[in-house]
Amino acid sequence: MPTEEEMQAEIERLRAENEALKKPARGQMSLKVSEKGGLSVYGLGRFPVTLYREQWEKLLAMADQIRQFIQDNTHLLKKKE
Repeated sequence: MPTEEEMQAEIERLRAENEALKKPARGQMSLKVSEKGGLSVYGLGRFPVTLYREQWEKLLAMADQIRQFIQDNTHLLKKKE
């Protein structure tokens, strides 16, 4: 039978493991609904990108234009690596 100290240590270990699993891996993107009902994308940079549904829909509708713009201006655009 484990001692109370051993049980407490195991509980702390499991809590730490649980917290680590909640956080997305570095470089991995994730989505969440913000407190105000916006869609937040985490993992692109230091801060999340948050837009409301209508804004995301407008942006996604422009996906082909954005890709073409990037291709046309690739020599001007910086790439973070």
